[in-house]
Amino acid sequence: MSAVRSALRSFSRVIDWSLVAPALAITALGILTMHTFGVGPSFAPKQIIWLLISFGAYYFASADVRFIRRTPVIITLYFFVVLLLLLLLVASHPIMGAKSWFVIGGVSFQPADLAKLVLIALLAKYLSRRHVEIADWRHVLVSGAYAGLFVLLVLVEPDLGTAVILGSIWLGLMLVSGISKKHLLIIGAVLVAASVFLWFFGLKPYQRDRIAAFVNPAANIQGAGYNGYQAMIAVGSGEVWGKGIGYGTQSTLRFLPEYQTDFIFAAYAEEWGFAGIVLLLTLYALLIFRLFVIARKASTNFDAFFTLGVAVLFMAHIIIHAGINVGLLPITGITIPFMSYGGSHLIMEFTELGIVTALARHRRAVPRQAALQEYEGI
Repeated sequence: MSAVRSALRSFSRVIDWSLVAPALAITALGILTMHTFGVGPSFAPKQIIWLLISFGAYYFASADVRFIRRTPVIITLYFFVVLLLLLLLVASHPIMGAKSWFVIGGVSFQPADLAKLVLIALLAKYLSRRHVEIADWRHVLVSGAYAGLFVLLVLVEPDLGTAVILGSIWLGLMLVSGISKKHLLIIGAVLVAASVFLWFFGLKPYQRDRIAAFVNPAANIQGAGYNGYQAMIAVGSGEVWGKGIGYGTQSTLRFLPEYQTDFIFAAYAEEWGFAGIVLLLTLYALLIFRLFVIARKASTNFDAFFTLGVAVLFMAHIIIHAGINVGLLPITGITIPFMSYGGSHLIMEFTELGIVTALARHRRAVPRQAALQEYEGI
């Protein structure tokens, strides 16, 4: 028994429960929302399995992955992801019009989820030394080129939602690095020009239809505007206290498409109401707040930028997913962290928390070599 208690204490010491507990609670709310309670097949059992695997990934990553600070590791991972994204374009089959997944033995994997983690690590490494020189345009352009390659490869799939998330990671880290207002204005002008170019030459017809439906949802309710219209019905019908767990008609009767992934926020809002939304956003706020606290106490610039990058990633997903579900943003295929159904994104999200935990736990005993690695070039 003493050996068991010792193992449990050792297990518990590795875990940052103030960081993990909100994530586990959010995942549990997602599993309850996607469970059909006997009305057709349920995604919940598979998601429970993915949760167990994801928690194992967290535990493994939280043990000690300080090697993620090393430049050769980051560069190798970067080009590995580039290779995966290129292979997607030539070796994968389209799913819902996009070549975004590798499907092996019935299990799908989305390389873009790994790309988000790698981009955070790469930008954290790049900015850890150069953030004091961010007024130099060269650093804005070089860091933008690193992110831009991922964005371009994802846009070709085409996956506009993930491209926006990748761009948000870069922009968010540039903001916390202290970029000047002049550079921000120029970046804003470039983004506007790029948006115009994408509208005429980059977006697929169905993507333009979704944006047009956002501007005027009533124009094509049975077509491009259908998903957004049903999502708004689901959110509105939840009112204050919701219809109750398992009683959401929009999801159980399949009026709300992809209720377990892209529109799980709407399905949840219908069953839990405004009170449930407050609970969910509070859990997310606790998670993000904890990440900011860890970043503030970080022992190296890399640790701080990496942790802030994870926070930016989660916030971008939350804001865009919720905005789509309540009709404030055009529809794109965006999941919400820890809540949406799926294995690859859930594993990577818990892995990111694990890396943050490992970096935070070792902050008080950072060896001289780790501090010197801040000045390795990328």
